[in-house]
Amino acid sequence: MTGGGLLVAGTTSDAGKSVLTAGICRWLARSGVKVAPFKAQNMSLNSWVTADGAEIGRAQAVQAAAAGVEAEAAMNPVLLKPGSDRHSQVVLLGRPVAEVDAMSYRDLKPRLLRTALEALAGLRERFDVVVCEGAGSPAEINLRDRDIANMGLARAAGLPVVVVGDIDRGGVFAAMHGTLALLSPLDQALVAGFVVNKFRGDPALLAPGLEILRGLTGRPVLGTLPWVRGLRLDLEDSLGMDLAPDFAGPAVGDEPLRVAVVRLPRVSNATDVDALALEPGVQVSFTDRPEDVLAADLAVLPGSRATVSDLAWARGRGLAAALAARAAAGRPVLGICGGYQMLGTRIEDDVESRAGAVEGLGLLPVATRFAPDKTLGRPTGTALTSGERVSAYEIHHGLVTRQSGDALFGTDDGGSEGCRAGPVWGTTWHGVLENDGFRRAFLADVAAAAGRRFVPAPATSFAAAREARLDVLGDLVEQHLDTDALLRLIEQGCPPGLPFVPPGAPEVTVPEVHP
Repeated sequence: MTGGGLLVAGTTSDAGKSVLTAGICRWLARSGVKVAPFKAQNMSLNSWVTADGAEIGRAQAVQAAAAGVEAEAAMNPVLLKPGSDRHSQVVLLGRPVAEVDAMSYRDLKPRLLRTALEALAGLRERFDVVVCEGAGSPAEINLRDRDIANMGLARAAGLPVVVVGDIDRGGVFAAMHGTLALLSPLDQALVAGFVVNKFRGDPALLAPGLEILRGLTGRPVLGTLPWVRGLRLDLEDSLGMDLAPDFAGPAVGDEPLRVAVVRLPRVSNATDVDALALEPGVQVSFTDRPEDVLAADLAVLPGSRATVSDLAWARGRGLAAALAARAAAGRPVLGICGGYQMLGTRIEDDVESRAGAVEGLGLLPVATRFAPDKTLGRPTGTALTSGERVSAYEIHHGLVTRQSGDALFGTDDGGSEGCRAGPVWGTTWHGVLENDGFRRAFLADVAAAAGRRFVPAPATSFAAAREARLDVLGDLVEQHLDTDALLRLIEQGCPPGLPFVPPGAPEVTVPEVHP
């Protein structure tokens, strides 16, 4: 098998495309197949830095881990990072190239599709199989003429398509049938089947509906994945943040530890707190209510793609006052990246918001200046209080200068990073809580400052927990999907002669683009 491919599309955002793609990658990798993930265009504020300093969607980094390969820029050639409802930063092959609105972005699409096709072609030359993830829904007919992630990609690259739907939301049969029926005849010809996601209950109850759907569409349902607790992988969009992370179990000590994460409008890399939720006895919740921030044992101000405007929002919601009250009372606060910048005394921003000088919250003795070039890296160092080794990643325009207080980390290049002043911590480094030893030492400090009889679990491993979840996804694919049919699609493409389902969308004029 060489250069085989498959596109996993979805009836909606958050239907299960990312986890199904990861599951197929893990199943194939365990079968001895050299497989890579791919997403042509990703709109997400959760990103990752590759070993060579390129920024890609965090979901593709997790899918690469599922495949057992190193993540690279080609796996997510176009990343959009929204800074407002109308503007996004365009990251092309790991580097920011433009700030665009919806209309100017349309003009970029032919260039971006060409880049995406070249990246996909390169992966298909180097891997046996490339499992592609779509974006949103393929039935967004208002966007079809410039689509580069769904049917536009499938048509240009000759990819068979499976459509996944989330039955837990309800209406999955209508969503699947309607998705197919809104595609043009040529697009429909590439849709080979469906997958039902998050089913709860007796599969026998579902069987009649699956047969009717097959009769109406001429496509099989390739399997039904059961709903499984605890499979919350790195979020790609904000939808999943409305759900509390799964509780890892009772505390080892006498009391649990409550963590409130401020749900900023443009929160980025909210995955920084995932490692906290893996700790027994740690209860993590996202909130925009000051009373929740005041009541928690630890408040986290996470990263932001719009630091200045999110800071103004936090002030308007009373959250800034709640954080200040915590600090004054000696109760722990952690700021990460944009949140760290907000906790400082001053922000000079002529790049992101162009607001100039803005007063920070004044809870840490640091000042931030935004630079035109984005800092991207994979730094390593040592926590200065505990001596624990830390590896992390950096994604920011803001350059933070510590004026006093204590540094958090000594960097391996001889510098220092982060700041602590009393109960308030801040760092530009993402992923520090994924380092098990540091996380345990940090939680012990938080518990002491909060006056909680909480004891960190001695053996929780973030890396092992992630691997176990990816193995569960591989098991689900192997046990609940028609893997023989999947392999035929990957190796042979979409079968000819699939019926057209009316009414269908009219064919659109698509610019000719070749890699």
